[in-house]
Amino acid sequence: MGFLRRRPPAGPDFDVLAIPFTDWPGSVVVHILPGADGSCQGIFVRYDLLAGRGPAMLVGNLPAGSPGRADGVGRIEAQQLVAALGHEEMPEELGVEEHPVMQDDGLLIVRRVKYAEGRLACVEFDRSDDVQVRIVSWDRPITDDIFALLKPIPAESFGG
Repeated sequence: MGFLRRRPPAGPDFDVLAIPFTDWPGSVVVHILPGADGSCQGIFVRYDLLAGRGPAMLVGNLPAGSPGRADGVGRIEAQQLVAALGHEEMPEELGVEEHPVMQDDGLLIVRRVKYAEGRLACVEFDRSDDVQVRIVSWDRPITDDIFALLKPIPAESFGG
């Protein structure tokens, strides 16, 4: 699996995982979660559908120490997607199941998050560089095929 090396103004470098913009049939929005010291505490890539039909998927990349990974914060990618859809309440999280996925020649342990609202899908996994990746979608199941789509994207796409 390839990644884009992101060099924030402060803090450690980390790689961003995303679907190349040219492979997505709608619009793409990128948000950065800045730290108080100017470090990059997370990068979120939101994929919307054609004709403004709303967000289809959100991919979050959270390095070690990011406030988005703190206990009690919840999965902020799911919260962002639910808010972008105009829903007022976040569905209740029911549990997490671990699921092994073969990725190239390696085994990836994916955690599938179950919600009371069945239309919200969320998976997360940890990379070897201690960046946590979360993928959330609405009304679309997240199948193992999505992991094959995660590729490097050009640095200029992030303004770097």
